[in-house]
Amino acid sequence: MPKINGNEIRPGNILEHNGGLWAAVKVDHVKPGKGGAFAQVEMKNLRNGSKLNERFRSADKVERVRLDQKDQQFLFETDGMLTFMDSETYDQIALPAELLGERRPFLQDGMTVHIEYYGEEALNVTLPQKVTCKIVETEPVVKGQTAANSFKPALLDNGIRVMVPPFVGQDEEIIVNTETMEYAERA
Repeated sequence: MPKINGNEIRPGNILEHNGGLWAAVKVDHVKPGKGGAFAQVEMKNLRNGSKLNERFRSADKVERVRLDQKDQQFLFETDGMLTFMDSETYDQIALPAELLGERRPFLQDGMTVHIEYYGEEALNVTLPQKVTCKIVETEPVVKGQTAANSFKPALLDNGIRVMVPPFVGQDEEIIVNTETMEYAERA
């Protein structure tokens, strides 16, 4: 694995540090008036989600890790385990539902997701950025209510509540951004 200097760390880099795998979330390059420059790096542990702030000087060497990404199709869930199938080799893998966290309700049957692997260990599951959902409950559409920035609550078919514009009614399908968990557009 390639070693990089502390000042070459960029957000999104995966680093091996203190025996763990960390994703660089935020990097600030600091040049104090006294002493040498350093990179203040906010990192998130890929295995347990803990956060760490660390300083790296340009002389510090850190191990940069490359993760393998595979597109896999979601098949089913049993006992808190999600089963995915590799679309090329048809191998199946079961991963804990906690890997998705609060985005779990947006996972739909047959959906293709990106899974990042470190060797044989699955570390992260990324859903498509936009998912189509159906509104099962919201206030009725009121004619003439087109004020800018006015939103109303809506309950989706997966149990998640989002804010939608006033012109969107019940039983309509909308597209939700899975990163921000907000209404994006009508389907």
